[in-house]
Amino acid sequence: MKLEHLQLQTNNLKNTARFYQEILGLSIVENNSESISIQVGNSILKFIENNNFNSIYHFAFNIPNNKLEEAITWLKNKIDLLVIEDKNVIARFENWNANAVYFYDNNGNLLEFIARHDLDNNQLAPFNSKSILNISEIGIVNETPLELANQLIEKHGLDFFAKNPNSELFSAVGNDEGLLIIVKPNRNWYPTQIPAASNKITVKIENNGTLIELNF
Repeated sequence: MKLEHLQLQTNNLKNTARFYQEILGLSIVENNSESISIQVGNSILKFIENNNFNSIYHFAFNIPNNKLEEAITWLKNKIDLLVIEDKNVIARFENWNANAVYFYDNNGNLLEFIARHDLDNNQLAPFNSKSILNISEIGIVNETPLELANQLIEKHGLDFFAKNPNSELFSAVGNDEGLLIIVKPNRNWYPTQIPAASNKITVKIENNGTLIELNF
Protein backbone atom coordinates (compact mmCIF):
# COMPACT_ATOMS: atom_id res chain seq x y z
CA MET A 1 0.00 0.00 0.00
CA LYS A 2 1.38 3.41 -0.96
CA LEU A 3 0.35 6.87 0.20
CA GLU A 4 0.32 8.73 -3.10
CA HIS A 5 -1.18 12.05 -1.96
CA LEU A 6 -1.78 13.54 1.48
CA GLN A 7 -3.81 16.72 2.05
CA LEU A 8 -3.63 18.57 5.37
CA GLN A 9 -4.37 22.05 6.74
CA THR A 10 -2.13 24.92 7.80
CA ASN A 11 -2.75 28.42 9.13
CA ASN A 12 0.45 29.76 7.57
CA LEU A 13 0.94 28.75 3.96
CA LYS A 14 3.94 31.04 3.39
CA ASN A 15 5.97 29.72 6.31
CA THR A 16 5.00 26.15 5.46
CA ALA A 17 6.31 26.59 1.93
CA ARG A 18 9.53 28.05 3.33
CA PHE A 19 10.04 25.19 5.79
CA TYR A 20 9.61 22.36 3.32
CA GLN A 21 11.54 24.09 0.56
CA GLU A 22 14.37 25.75 2.48
CA ILE A 23 14.79 23.48 5.52
CA LEU A 24 13.98 20.06 4.08
CA GLY A 25 15.04 20.95 0.53
CA LEU A 26 11.90 19.56 -1.10
CA SER A 27 10.42 20.83 -4.36
CA ILE A 28 7.15 22.74 -4.46
CA VAL A 29 5.25 21.56 -7.51
CA GLU A 30 2.21 23.80 -7.07
CA ASN A 31 1.85 27.05 -5.16
CA ASN A 32 -1.08 29.46 -5.07
CA SER A 33 -2.92 31.66 -2.57
CA GLU A 34 -4.94 28.73 -1.20
CA SER A 35 -2.58 25.75 -1.18
CA ILE A 36 0.87 24.35 -1.83
CA SER A 37 1.85 20.91 -3.08
CA ILE A 38 5.24 19.45 -2.21
CA GLN A 39 7.03 16.54 -3.90
CA VAL A 40 8.17 14.08 -1.23
CA GLY A 41 9.88 11.26 -3.09
CA ASN A 42 7.09 9.33 -4.80
CA SER A 43 4.36 11.13 -2.82
CA ILE A 44 2.70 14.54 -2.85
CA LEU A 45 2.12 16.46 0.37
CA LYS A 46 -0.49 19.21 0.01
CA PHE A 47 -1.37 21.91 2.53
CA ILE A 48 -4.63 23.87 2.32
CA GLU A 49 -4.69 27.24 4.07
CA ASN A 50 -7.21 27.60 6.90
CA ASN A 51 -6.60 30.69 9.03
CA ASN A 52 -8.69 29.22 11.84
CA PHE A 53 -6.76 25.95 12.04
CA ASN A 54 -5.09 25.47 15.40
CA SER A 55 -4.00 21.87 15.75
CA ILE A 56 -1.29 19.48 14.56
CA TYR A 57 -0.83 16.31 12.54
CA HIS A 58 1.60 13.42 12.81
CA PHE A 59 3.04 11.91 9.65
CA ALA A 60 6.18 10.05 8.64
CA PHE A 61 8.53 9.74 5.68
CA ASN A 62 10.31 6.55 4.66
CA ILE A 63 14.06 6.89 4.17
CA PRO A 64 16.56 4.25 2.97
CA ASN A 65 17.06 1.62 5.64
CA ASN A 66 20.84 2.16 5.68
CA LYS A 67 20.75 5.96 5.94
CA LEU A 68 19.39 6.79 9.40
CA GLU A 69 22.70 7.97 10.87
CA GLU A 70 23.38 10.11 7.80
CA ALA A 71 19.86 11.51 7.99
CA ILE A 72 20.43 12.46 11.62
CA THR A 73 23.61 14.36 10.74
CA TRP A 74 21.82 16.06 7.84
CA LEU A 75 18.86 17.06 10.00
CA LYS A 76 20.94 18.29 12.93
CA ASN A 77 22.38 21.00 10.69
CA LYS A 78 18.84 22.21 9.99
CA ILE A 79 16.54 21.59 12.94
CA ASP A 80 16.32 20.22 16.48
CA LEU A 81 15.58 16.52 16.84
CA LEU A 82 13.40 15.21 19.64
CA VAL A 83 15.22 13.32 22.36
CA ILE A 84 13.77 9.89 23.04
CA GLU A 85 15.74 8.99 26.18
CA ASP A 86 19.13 9.86 27.72
CA LYS A 87 20.10 12.27 24.93
CA ASN A 88 19.39 9.59 22.31
CA VAL A 89 17.31 10.72 19.35
CA ILE A 90 16.71 7.28 17.79
CA ALA A 91 13.45 5.45 18.49
CA ARG A 92 13.78 1.70 18.10
CA PHE A 93 10.72 -0.31 17.10
CA GLU A 94 11.79 -3.93 17.46
CA ASN A 95 8.44 -5.46 16.44
CA TRP A 96 8.43 -3.35 13.28
CA ASN A 97 12.16 -3.87 12.61
CA ALA A 98 12.50 -0.12 12.16
CA ASN A 99 14.26 2.90 13.64
CA ALA A 100 13.12 6.51 13.50
CA VAL A 101 13.86 10.10 14.44
CA TYR A 102 11.32 12.85 15.14
CA PHE A 103 11.16 16.61 14.68
CA TYR A 104 8.62 19.42 14.22
CA ASP A 105 7.78 21.47 11.17
CA ASN A 106 6.89 25.18 11.29
CA ASN A 107 3.26 24.33 12.15
CA GLY A 108 4.17 22.16 15.12
CA ASN A 109 3.30 19.01 13.16
CA LEU A 110 5.18 15.97 14.42
CA LEU A 111 7.32 14.63 11.57
CA GLU A 112 9.26 11.40 11.45
CA PHE A 113 12.01 9.91 9.32
CA ILE A 114 11.74 6.12 9.58
CA ALA A 115 14.14 3.47 8.28
CA ARG A 116 12.33 0.16 7.81
CA HIS A 117 14.86 -2.64 7.67
CA ASP A 118 12.59 -5.17 5.95
CA LEU A 119 12.44 -2.96 2.85
CA ASP A 120 15.08 -3.42 0.16
CA ASN A 121 15.77 0.27 -0.40
CA ASN A 122 19.46 0.78 0.38
CA GLN A 123 21.10 3.78 -1.27
CA LEU A 124 24.77 4.46 -1.91
CA ALA A 125 24.62 8.23 -2.48
CA PRO A 126 25.09 10.57 0.50
CA PHE A 127 21.83 11.44 2.22
CA ASN A 128 20.01 14.58 1.09
CA SER A 129 16.43 15.68 0.40
CA LYS A 130 16.27 13.42 -2.65
CA SER A 131 16.87 10.42 -0.39
CA ILE A 132 13.41 10.83 1.18
CA LEU A 133 11.43 8.04 -0.47
CA ASN A 134 7.74 8.73 0.21
CA ILE A 135 5.13 9.56 2.81
CA SER A 136 4.95 6.37 4.83
CA GLU A 137 2.47 7.14 7.62
CA ILE A 138 -0.40 9.46 8.48
CA GLY A 139 -1.93 9.58 11.93
CA ILE A 140 -5.74 9.43 11.98
CA VAL A 141 -7.68 10.13 15.16
CA ASN A 142 -10.95 8.30 15.76
CA GLU A 143 -13.05 7.29 18.77
CA THR A 144 -13.01 3.63 17.69
CA PRO A 145 -9.69 2.82 15.95
CA LEU A 146 -10.24 -0.91 15.63
CA GLU A 147 -13.76 -0.45 14.24
CA LEU A 148 -12.56 2.12 11.68
CA ALA A 149 -9.67 -0.13 10.69
CA ASN A 150 -12.04 -3.06 10.11
CA GLN A 151 -14.33 -0.83 8.02
CA LEU A 152 -11.43 0.28 5.81
CA ILE A 153 -10.25 -3.29 5.42
CA GLU A 154 -13.70 -4.58 4.48
CA LYS A 155 -14.63 -1.72 2.14
CA HIS A 156 -11.33 -1.22 0.33
CA GLY A 157 -9.58 -4.59 0.52
CA LEU A 158 -6.83 -3.34 2.80
CA ASP A 159 -5.03 -5.28 5.53
CA PHE A 160 -3.99 -4.82 9.12
CA PHE A 161 -0.27 -4.14 9.53
CA ALA A 162 0.89 -7.61 10.50
CA LYS A 163 3.73 -6.37 12.72
CA ASN A 164 1.43 -4.34 14.96
CA PRO A 165 -0.70 -5.67 17.87
CA ASN A 166 -3.81 -3.81 16.72
CA SER A 167 -6.24 -2.72 19.41
CA GLU A 168 -8.96 -0.22 20.31
CA LEU A 169 -6.24 2.22 21.34
CA PHE A 170 -3.94 1.93 18.34
CA SER A 171 -4.47 0.19 15.01
CA ALA A 172 -2.39 0.27 11.84
CA VAL A 173 -3.62 -0.53 8.33
CA GLY A 174 -1.23 -1.15 5.44
CA ASN A 175 2.38 -2.29 5.25
CA ASP A 176 5.96 -1.00 5.39
CA GLU A 177 5.41 1.07 2.24
CA GLY A 178 2.41 2.93 3.61
CA LEU A 179 0.42 2.96 6.85
CA LEU A 180 -2.72 4.52 8.23
CA ILE A 181 -2.04 4.91 11.96
CA ILE A 182 -5.39 5.11 13.77
CA VAL A 183 -5.47 6.20 17.42
CA LYS A 184 -8.01 7.34 19.99
CA PRO A 185 -8.37 11.06 20.78
CA ASN A 186 -6.08 12.41 23.49
CA ARG A 187 -3.60 9.55 23.17
CA ASN A 188 -0.21 11.27 23.18
CA TRP A 189 1.70 11.18 19.92
CA TYR A 190 4.91 9.28 20.66
CA PRO A 191 7.43 10.48 21.76
CA THR A 192 5.73 13.71 22.89
CA GLN A 193 3.11 14.76 25.40
CA ILE A 194 0.95 16.18 22.61
CA PRO A 195 -2.56 14.65 22.69
CA ALA A 196 -3.92 13.42 19.38
CA ALA A 197 -6.83 15.43 17.98
CA SER A 198 -9.10 14.72 15.03
CA ASN A 199 -8.39 16.96 12.04
CA LYS A 200 -9.50 16.99 8.43
CA ILE A 201 -7.37 14.70 6.23
CA THR A 202 -7.62 13.55 2.64
CA VAL A 203 -5.31 10.71 1.63
CA LYS A 204 -5.09 9.01 -1.75
CA ILE A 205 -3.61 5.54 -1.60
CA GLU A 206 -2.65 2.92 -4.14
CA ASN A 207 -3.30 -0.65 -3.09
CA ASN A 208 -2.59 -3.55 -5.44
CA GLY A 209 -3.09 -1.29 -8.45
CA THR A 210 -6.30 0.30 -7.18
CA LEU A 211 -6.44 4.03 -6.40
CA ILE A 212 -8.53 4.92 -3.34
CA GLU A 213 -9.38 8.34 -1.89
CA LEU A 214 -10.15 8.46 1.82
CA ASN A 215 -11.50 11.46 3.72
CA PHE A 216 -11.32 11.78 7.49
